Amino acid sequence: MESKKKILLVDDEPDFVELIKHRLEANDYQVTVAINGKAALDTLGKEKFDAVLLDILMPELDGLEVLKAIRKTDKELPIFMLTAYSDKAKFKRANQLGASGFIVKTADLQKEINNITGILRLADKYRAAGE
Repeated sequence: MESKKKILLVDDEPDFVELIKHRLEANDYQVTVAINGKAALDTLGKEKFDAVLLDILMPELDGLEVLKAIRKTDKELPIFMLTAYSDKAKFKRANQLGASGFIVKTADLQKEINNITGILRLADKYRAAGE
């Protein structure tokens, strides 16, 4: 039996985190939550993940800073940026730093879950092709 894919979900909005975590777990993912960028980096230092869902706007250490730090040590880890705002400058910067893709938070939670699980399946295929 294949083990569950491990996802690190990094977001400072508790309601969003709970909903996404619950739905991803229902789709057979193992989800670890970090509520800010510093916690995300600490967690990544201790555990291996198959993908990271990383909010762009967070207090303390924002998603772009976290992305930059991760890419210094891991160029391959799929990292998908979460955002509720369409900010072209931040999207461009995230691309330059090596983001794997973007997920725009919407009011349509089911659409978001479908987008996230679809992207994670693509990340699995991409990673398998590279091995």
